Amino acid sequence: MIYVIGHKNPDTDSICSAIAYAELKKKLGVDVKAARNGEINPETAFVLEKFGFDVPELVTDGTDKKLILVDHSDVSQCVENLDKAEIVEIIDHHKIGDVTTPNPIFFLAMPVGSTATVVKTLYDYYNVEISKEIAGILLSAILSDTVIFKSPTTTDKDINAAEELAKIAGIEDLNTFGIQVKSKLSDVEKLTAEEIITRDFKDFNMSGKKVGIGQIELVDLKLIEERIDELLQKMAEIKEEGNYSGMYLMLTDIIREGTLLLAIVDDEKVVERAFGKKLENSRVWLDKVMSRKKEIVPPLESAYSAG
Repeated sequence: MIYVIGHKNPDTDSICSAIAYAELKKKLGVDVKAARNGEINPETAFVLEKFGFDVPELVTDGTDKKLILVDHSDVSQCVENLDKAEIVEIIDHHKIGDVTTPNPIFFLAMPVGSTATVVKTLYDYYNVEISKEIAGILLSAILSDTVIFKSPTTTDKDINAAEELAKIAGIEDLNTFGIQVKSKLSDVEKLTAEEIITRDFKDFNMSGKKVGIGQIELVDLKLIEERIDELLQKMAEIKEEGNYSGMYLMLTDIIREGTLLLAIVDDEKVVERAFGKKLENSRVWLDKVMSRKKEIVPPLESAYSAG
């Protein structure tokens, strides 16, 4: 058995790409099973229920397992005991991470806005028909990861794939459906501060510094404004407990198209070097910034390197 699995704190792209790629591999005669490396979020739960899929099996330990990694290739985002697992494939759309293998493997990373777009490309390559249900979850993942095509990570391949998948899934209005999907992540009223910070959270090694970056996407920033002080306090606690050099939380307003970045850091000049703006009360507004992968991580990596 080979497990197809995404990163820790999985998002819709990570879960849906794992399910869809597992289905493709099965049709190609490979014994595989979709898995997840963490709890799913409300957006993903909505998508899976809408298109009739069960939540994949939870797998957090790689010991003695064969794995196909999707949507990541950084060790910090992988299952525990990765060194005791056998990685047989990697399907991704991020920069190449620090996962290594003793043998050659199939590794496909494309500069597109969603791993789901890469999976769609592989269905086309192998000439395998995409069911209405698989089309639905792949479409949802593309709309989610590209923030309904507003993210700078969006490419023509993402848009074309989404349009083709929408026809198969029977979705007529991509924008309306996209807002319906993204709005599921805006319901933060019942979440604790820690749940908000860590729901979509990734660790990074930036020039030897441990950096954590979370992101929450909202249809209106006002939904969370009154809790910012609470979030900053919890971020400071997590920073101390986890020995982070910097803790960042992106509060991304998908309608206004920008991000209020919260930052608890050892050196506030890192933020100024990265974004050309000073922190004020541990926060800074970044207009038109929507993507952690393309607009937050690279400038922070450069800023930490310069420090």
